[in-house]
Amino acid sequence: MGKKSKRNSGPKPGNARAEKIARRQAERESAAAAVTRPFEGLAAECDLVALREFVPSATAPLPVKDSPRALTLATVLPGAVAALVREEGDDATGFVGVQVQAHSADLGADLAASVVWARDADPGESLTFADPDSETPALADLIDADALLDITVHQDFNWWIPEGVEPAPDVASTVQHANAAIMPSARVEADGIVAAWWVDAGERAHLRWVRPENEDDLMLALARVHATGGLHVGEGSRYAGSFRTHGLLVPVFDLDREKHPNEWAAGTIELGARLAQALAVDAPLTTEERRARDGLRGRQVTLR
Repeated sequence: MGKKSKRNSGPKPGNARAEKIARRQAERESAAAAVTRPFEGLAAECDLVALREFVPSATAPLPVKDSPRALTLATVLPGAVAALVREEGDDATGFVGVQVQAHSADLGADLAASVVWARDADPGESLTFADPDSETPALADLIDADALLDITVHQDFNWWIPEGVEPAPDVASTVQHANAAIMPSARVEADGIVAAWWVDAGERAHLRWVRPENEDDLMLALARVHATGGLHVGEGSRYAGSFRTHGLLVPVFDLDREKHPNEWAAGTIELGARLAQALAVDAPLTTEERRARDGLRGRQVTLR
């Protein structure tokens, strides 16, 4: 009598291999369910992506509809919680964070759930993580979708402590450690420029510009501009590469770190004009432009 085939036998339920397979399956399902552009449709999409991914410390009034209290959007809150409410004089202000310790596959829904919670929670309460469900409104229904953010960039996390409050020693220590790790950052302020961010990373400075265009269309435009030698933001800058995050492409430039962030405003405006002209071209890439595109793709990474 022949031996029984074991080809179709799976791992025993509960053992390490079964748990590993189940975990991988859950990760695949989560990736499949992930929303590619969680802030799509909002005028502030590009800045929201920047605040979520690489801006260390910044706040902005959130243009919320029909809220009984003011809400502030923040890069990160103490403990990386999703939201909190604190007393400020005779009023209470809600804070919602975008850099959080736990999140779902839809960051836009998470932020919407945090907004709903922060509108009504009592002062002193905090929301460890957002838990959106089928009843959670769309973010565009909660905030003014056409409004840009009036962002204040902070060079520390001292704003975590309300004015006039003496922090407990452990809180003061947490703020001190956070301040020690922060990288100086600034938003490039110029007419028509949105979500171009300067950061001093130590050995060099960078400009990271979150762009709203379709990734493929923008890559073609970058290639056209690069082929003419125009892919820069002025003297002392060099195109370093790009990364993809939340469905958007973010070109990155190395900069002369001796220059003030605002000294790059004119060059950023000029690059924006070159990109706009290239985006308007409706023709196949030339041979030189194809070579430029292939070189640019080799310096592209994806952030998840």
